[in-house]
Amino acid sequence: MGRTGHAGFNEPGSAPNSGTRLVTLDDLTRRDAARDFGGKEYMPTKAITMGMGTIFKAHEIILMAWSGKKAPIIKKAVEGEVSSEVPATYLQLADNVEFIVDEAAAAELTRFDKPWLVKDCVWDERLIKKAVIWLSNTLGKSILKLTEEDYNGNGMAQLVTEQGPAYAINIHVFNKLQHTITGWLGGKPGADDSQRPERALPARKRVIIFSPHPDDVISMGGTFIRLIDQGHDVHGAYQTSGNTAV
Repeated sequence: MGRTGHAGFNEPGSAPNSGTRLVTLDDLTRRDAARDFGGKEYMPTKAITMGMGTIFKAHEIILMAWSGKKAPIIKKAVEGEVSSEVPATYLQLADNVEFIVDEAAAAELTRFDKPWLVKDCVWDERLIKKAVIWLSNTLGKSILKLTEEDYNGNGMAQLVTEQGPAYAINIHVFNKLQHTITGWLGGKPGADDSQRPERALPARKRVIIFSPHPDDVISMGGTFIRLIDQGHDVHGAYQTSGNTAV
């Protein structure tokens, strides 16, 4: 299966009853296969393929895909609407079909990406954090305002039952996120940094502020002054030729 959603070389637009035939390859298909031919200029523009109608006559159909580059199209092929835009979706209608994919290619399938929507889960720290952030984004509500009804109505009743109440889960995840934000740009002598990503020691650090344009560093003037007042070794790196603004 290719990134265009082709099965065999049945590119987008192929009919479900198509037979074995000569086809013109999609440009993306040619680019993906170019390496095997020593470059795109040597890659054929046409190919002979079994049609979708021919494939459906098989007693068993196996479709294979691997690598993270295929993950978006695998999701469409398995979970999307049947459409000629993604010919592989026709295989959803087959009586005996098996998709064989690696973990990277399967990563965007709901059962792996959002397993709480389709099955009971083993709720470890990583999955709890991911699910709560997803729920917050989906509902457009801050994490601390999520309710038990929000959890129950979005496939996360098991989480509330096992780890709840909802308020306790909200606080836990909120604190996890809060602790990824440093309370100080440099070190802070004598401070408890056990809940902060930035260490308190050494208290004084070497700081580089990158700027794609001089105005960006100018707007950081207050931060510059604060860091210098704290005793840090501060440098600005202008990512510009300097022929106009400096």
